[in-house]
Amino acid sequence: MKTLVQCLIGGLLMTAGTAFAQSFPSKPVGLMVPYPAGGSLDAAARIFTAPLGKELGQPVFVENLGGVAGALAAQKVLAAPADGYYLFQGTPNGVILAPLANTAVRFKAEDFRLVHPVTEGVMVLIARKDLPANNIDELIALAHKSGDKPLTYGSVGVGSLYHLIFEDVQHRTGVNLIHAPYKGGAPLLQDLGGGRVDFAVQPYSAILDSLAEQGRLKVIGQLGGQRSELLKNVPTVSEGKELKGISYHIWSGFMVSKNTPEEVVQRLHRAIGATLKDPGVRSQLAAQTQFASPPMSLAEAAKFYENEIARYRAIAKAINLRPQ
Repeated sequence: MKTLVQCLIGGLLMTAGTAFAQSFPSKPVGLMVPYPAGGSLDAAARIFTAPLGKELGQPVFVENLGGVAGALAAQKVLAAPADGYYLFQGTPNGVILAPLANTAVRFKAEDFRLVHPVTEGVMVLIARKDLPANNIDELIALAHKSGDKPLTYGSVGVGSLYHLIFEDVQHRTGVNLIHAPYKGGAPLLQDLGGGRVDFAVQPYSAILDSLAEQGRLKVIGQLGGQRSELLKNVPTVSEGKELKGISYHIWSGFMVSKNTPEEVVQRLHRAIGATLKDPGVRSQLAAQTQFASPPMSLAEAAKFYENEIARYRAIAKAINLRPQ
């Protein structure tokens, strides 16, 4: 009798879960952006809301929450019900690196499931307009000469990819730099434009492009393995003598809690995939100097995420990154 009752209960739960998934979504869906409004990640998220809402049949609204390199927002999403109504715009910063660098972060990368990558971007080395360095080798030479007044670099938080990169640079070259963490890219760019921080790495964006054209900052390198079509005249850092072999790019993806029902994840995956094919989305991303991610199955997305986790954990180990 006990086994029969257990089977009946299990069957009812499966039926209820299927019915829930079939009716999903029946209310608006939130999209958590882990940085303040105004940055490149926020701009990309807002491109997706209307077309994704159309595919889902419900409005999609953006919520912004900065702090701890995106981990505060990540923790808020994980604390919500795992029902697919709260998406997270994840990046290596917020979901992979933050748990490795901050003792206050109580989740691990595997607590999220990547539904689909959505954007890819070029990472660039930028500097205040009057910094006497115009490429990575000149920057490192300047850092060596700084003596008791080390150069300062900004990032979106301790343990962020941008912080990790310059920890790696210090490890490779022996220079001494001062880290200035910010809650997001927008306030960092504001201080860089005002000359209050010396340099940083950021995703190349329309906002950054505009600031460079206005002469408020300068782009002195890009971090990809080869020059991007967007920046044919800007050298990669690996073209210099100091940082041979360095290659980074930035991506973002829409994620949910790992416990989200499979049928819901599949529904979201179909909707996001359709949105990425939308010519309007692709053209708007291009206008923001970003690329739409290529199509991926759920299995391919899982493998991609697994590989990225392994890659950045290996880098963190190599530079002896310790939680603070």
